[in-house]
Amino acid sequence: MSRYSQLSFEGIRTYSIKERFSKVKTDDFAAVSHSGTTIRDFVERLPNILVAADFKEFVGHFRQAIQADNMVVWMMGAHVIKVGLNPIIIELLRRGIIRHLAMNGAGVIHDVEIAMWGITSEDVATALQDGSFGMARETAEFINGALAANKGNDKGYGEVVGERLLAEKAPNKHLSLLATCVELNVPISIHPALGTEIIHQHPNLDGAAFGEKALIDFRIFAHSLSKLSEGAIVLNVGSAVIMPEVFLKALTVVRNLGYPAYGFYTAVFDMIRHYRPSENVKHRPTLNGGKGYYFVGHHEIMIPLLAAALLD
Repeated sequence: MSRYSQLSFEGIRTYSIKERFSKVKTDDFAAVSHSGTTIRDFVERLPNILVAADFKEFVGHFRQAIQADNMVVWMMGAHVIKVGLNPIIIELLRRGIIRHLAMNGAGVIHDVEIAMWGITSEDVATALQDGSFGMARETAEFINGALAANKGNDKGYGEVVGERLLAEKAPNKHLSLLATCVELNVPISIHPALGTEIIHQHPNLDGAAFGEKALIDFRIFAHSLSKLSEGAIVLNVGSAVIMPEVFLKALTVVRNLGYPAYGFYTAVFDMIRHYRPSENVKHRPTLNGGKGYYFVGHHEIMIPLLAAALLD
């Protein structure tokens, strides 16, 4: 006989499973795709569960924003360019789906190098050893030169670099986000952080021009945010710190000035979850209306999927 006492289960109460609330139903299961399935059908056939349900819901909001000719702000980090997504973003720009493109300073560097020389992204670990990291002469001459040449006028960072790409007839300007935005007259704003980009290592950087053009772009960005209204869309793709912080400050300015920038939908697309995108893009801006979403996955898969769902 055991020395330990056991609890009797004889008095347990049960109920019918038919009376129970269940979070998963067969109606929510995925449907199998086949060779004739369109992207729209593919998205609809995703399970109506967890992030798949969120993705379908967000795509629905995004489609409604496009149909309503609403504001769509696309913020992004430089890694999105490095994984080859410029053609897809350019198509969204040409279709009028993206109404404002905002990037960090590194995005300008990769965009210019792609447009001018068809290559980008050096081997940082190797180049750091001998101090050659970021010392490519042409990149700094092009960007810093464009900023300095426009010091004192009312053009912003993105506009002056985009205009120079067009003036120089960049061999790959059809792959440039900057040149495309200038050609299409889509507002583009650059939000650099001094000391974080390779062009700041070069002696030809004009600090006054750099600061002036960055401030103008912050105001251009704020102007676009003043057009946010119920049903508008704000995306943050691959920026862990800079764009979420810039967005929070610019949105504060807009609301402080009395613009009704509420009720919009935000979404973060990134490879891992970060604190600032979670708080400054997904959560805080939508507390008084709208909704925020967070989708984790590689940019080179998730952004083509999103674009295809919108363009189908």
